[in-house]
Amino acid sequence: MTATSISFQSQQQIVHLPFSVTRLSIASICCPVIKNMVLQSALKNCLQLSCILQAPKAGFRSTASGGLIMQSTSNDVYQNLAVEDWIHDHMNLENQQVLFLWRNSPAVVIGRHQNPWQECNLRLLRQKNIKLARRRSGGGTVYHDLGNINLTFFTARKKHERMENLKLVVKALKALRPQLDVHVTDRYDILLDRQYKISGTAAKLGRTAAYHHCTLLCNTDKFVLSSVLKSPYKGLKSNATPSVPASVKNLFEEDSSLTSELVLDAIAEEYATQHQIDCHINLINPADETVLPGINNKAKELQTWEWVYGKTPKFNVSTHFNIAYKDSVLDVKVDMDVKHGRIEVCNIDLPEQWLPPALCSELVKNLTGSKFCPNETTALATTLLRVCPQDGDLQSRWNLLCENIKMLM
Repeated sequence: MTATSISFQSQQQIVHLPFSVTRLSIASICCPVIKNMVLQSALKNCLQLSCILQAPKAGFRSTASGGLIMQSTSNDVYQNLAVEDWIHDHMNLENQQVLFLWRNSPAVVIGRHQNPWQECNLRLLRQKNIKLARRRSGGGTVYHDLGNINLTFFTARKKHERMENLKLVVKALKALRPQLDVHVTDRYDILLDRQYKISGTAAKLGRTAAYHHCTLLCNTDKFVLSSVLKSPYKGLKSNATPSVPASVKNLFEEDSSLTSELVLDAIAEEYATQHQIDCHINLINPADETVLPGINNKAKELQTWEWVYGKTPKFNVSTHFNIAYKDSVLDVKVDMDVKHGRIEVCNIDLPEQWLPPALCSELVKNLTGSKFCPNETTALATTLLRVCPQDGDLQSRWNLLCENIKMLM
């Protein structure tokens, strides 16, 4: 297996003709007939090259008409998801299919229509500095780290076939280690030993293009996976797409002699065989604007709060918590409607003697319209504390209330 740095040309770039005629000085050719033949040949070649460059929407240039295998040099989840978007939006997939291979540093990736508060432990993600991303495709939530391989199969929409892609992966694994008991289910999962999920699937179907991507658990940290994919938030009601829990196992637990590189190469070889192309893995840098014009803007958009959290379907939080203070325990009821990631309606029910009604009303007023986000709640609570009466006992109770509200986020 060889890996090369892929050569893509943007239409904005100057193209130098790779033909020997460009090394001649046409003006120096004396014979009019030969000069005319050379000019015609150069023009013909130029037009052919122009067709190669202009056929794809954004200037991809590939020598393989049947298929292309690409691998990211980045482990950044936002950059790699941006590459998926870029290929889907800009490449001409009518006569060419693409396999994109990528791995990420620790990240949780939710589906397009999911609720992150419902799917994962956001507090733990923040503590461990694990990134949260929302992808463009549907499906459930997954945990990525360098022990997981991601595969994205790009085709024209009319050629989209998830089952065939997964069968290709299974065939590659069995060719690598014939003793592996792996098979594809009707839910488009890949199971190991008939019971452990090692691969989940999601897809995006565009007007003319489509992609199917799947994970492959090779040597993922299962303790972190199970910890971060367990939501601690109570009283949450949502119509967002829920994930379906499953027992998982790493491929390398079955055969410790395997490596991610071996698995990647095996899948690439099987893909090349089925598409009758050279088995080259083309390395791409997802931050290279000369190769992927506009890619950095796509990556930035995927990191915004408005995309990651703001695209969450409307949900309601109706819960209560106890606050222990001195010799008493206070029961506080909270009810919030959250739309586009912002608190649309807020009600906090607590005894009047514990916090002045005017101060509680001010808190509710400021929370309404704010992001359902601990950082924003901290900022507004700090601001309101400055106008709070200079009463140490009252301020302590205020801080306890605000800290417990932040725990809901």
